[in-house]
Amino acid sequence: MGNRIKLKLKEDKKLLSIYFTAGYPSLNSTVKIIQDLEKNGVDMIEIGLPFSDPLADGPTIQKSSTDALINGMTTEILFDQLKDIRKSVTIPLIIMGYFNPVLQYGVEAFCKQCEEIGIDGLILPDLPLDVFQSEFEATFKKYGLLNIFLITPQTSDERIRQIDKASNGFIYMVSSASVTGSKTGFGNEQEAYFERIEAMNLKNPQIVGFGIKDNKTFQQATKTAKGAIIGSAFIKHLTENGENNIPDFINTIR
Repeated sequence: MGNRIKLKLKEDKKLLSIYFTAGYPSLNSTVKIIQDLEKNGVDMIEIGLPFSDPLADGPTIQKSSTDALINGMTTEILFDQLKDIRKSVTIPLIIMGYFNPVLQYGVEAFCKQCEEIGIDGLILPDLPLDVFQSEFEATFKKYGLLNIFLITPQTSDERIRQIDKASNGFIYMVSSASVTGSKTGFGNEQEAYFERIEAMNLKNPQIVGFGIKDNKTFQQATKTAKGAIIGSAFIKHLTENGENNIPDFINTIR
């Protein structure tokens, strides 16, 4: 069977991916949240591996990461929680986090565990492209894992082409909405960026993340891209409503 991410990207629809932090709101929330998201029509899930120094995250995700660590979440516990996940869930699962915990666990051991569980890809924003290619690409391939790279409005066209060439799934397109949680959706600057990337005709589809929180921003982001990722807005929903009202949230998106 092919990689689940690649199969999902072939489907004729705009994809909704949800990010949440493993071990939040409580240590044992992880599996139930994944199952509920799939039941409610989510196409792909990014499972956040909490880290003590999450530099690239906004305050909402940082706090959920801190709380998950206080709850006792570790890489070992996450792997243990997920060991039977493929008995109940079929959609693509991606682990997103920082490279440090992967390095501490051992890159090969981490990738091997991912393959055994049925993880389809990793997003490690602080693992540079050249380091990945020279040191870790062969290991990722050995265990059937896609490495998903990020681009931002500041990424040069040359760099975007390099990332596109190195990618084998989708490109995570950071919208970098200037104010997260602003009321108005995406401004002209973001829309121009979306159109600029669309015009590059990259071989890998793009999925937009950052600043997507409702139907309006989902529609805006997916006008030119294959899909969109929602993180902070979903974590806020979990904070306010616990893990039992997931359908209510997904219904506000599409």
